[in-house]
Amino acid sequence: YWSDRRIANGAQSPFDIKLWCLGNEVDGPWQVGHKTAYEYGRLANETAKAMRLIDSEVELVACGSSNSRMPTFGSWESTVLEQCYETVDYVSLHSYYEELNGDPLSFLASAVDLDNFIEAVIATSDAVGAKIKSRKRLNLSFDEWNVWYASRFSSDRAQAEDTPWLPHPRIIEDDYTITDAVVVGTLLNSLLRHGDRVTVACQAQLINVIGLLRSEPGGEAWTQTIAYPFEQMRRLARGQILQVIAQADSYDSASYTDVPLVDASATYDNETGRTGLFVANRSLTESASLSVDVRGVRAKRVRASHTLHAQAGQDRHSSNGVSHDSVTPRSFDSYALGDGRLTANLPPLSWTVFDMEA
Repeated sequence: YWSDRRIANGAQSPFDIKLWCLGNEVDGPWQVGHKTAYEYGRLANETAKAMRLIDSEVELVACGSSNSRMPTFGSWESTVLEQCYETVDYVSLHSYYEELNGDPLSFLASAVDLDNFIEAVIATSDAVGAKIKSRKRLNLSFDEWNVWYASRFSSDRAQAEDTPWLPHPRIIEDDYTITDAVVVGTLLNSLLRHGDRVTVACQAQLINVIGLLRSEPGGEAWTQTIAYPFEQMRRLARGQILQVIAQADSYDSASYTDVPLVDASATYDNETGRTGLFVANRSLTESASLSVDVRGVRAKRVRASHTLHAQAGQDRHSSNGVSHDSVTPRSFDSYALGDGRLTANLPPLSWTVFDMEA
């Protein structure tokens, strides 16, 4: 029946989808299909075996915790993977961040939580592999991540219960600020730094709903601030991921301690000799002096450099909109490159990208 419908709608051949998630946030009691870890692990294992009988080349993702704050986090991954470790290829992670209680310093440290989340899931997965004496190693699929003001959504949803039904209502249309863009940049840095194990990562979502882009019905569209770090890393992060060994001043917030003021990641493309360096300054008020030893990548020239930060007349809450699109990366020239070292003066609360070549 379904193949006949597919053909009737113009797709003669099967879609040949290879990557499948075995459910979604099954640990969450809000899900209709909510199960205990053992129930889900057994179901995922049997489903995976059946799917591989149909197509031996599929890649399968077991549901990890919906977020690291779930009361079952850690034990969920361990129990699930003990049941399905040999039949899946990935374990999933989800995480969203927002500024709460007027605490921007904790919000700017979101990537510290992301680092810890990723490393905890890697450790748990590897421990299960060792326990069952498997020679296999699972990778991570971070298939939902972004800045999302979920507390606003909860309030809006409560108010919407008395409104008439609409075919395409406005839902979770967050306006993203300069602060949000810097946080998204640091989340991208975290994902890149863990790219040896995080081999799938999907920013949720893309348009309007917590989106990189916003649009009006039948009208204009505009670029949100958080789209720029995503686009820059998508374009410039090529080749090998470099292990960045960094030293930086740090700060303590209400939620985190020893948070580096400067956060960085880097890649090197051996074929082109180009290096991408992605740097955030988390300080709300102070510039940061950056010094990078680039002898290992033989960088001789900066092809281009751009920074996103508050310009004259803007502050950390500035955003883009249908009638104002002024928060964009600007050309950055407050740097020097020579004798194997790149030095720069990073503006307060900024996301800066260097495209260098040998």
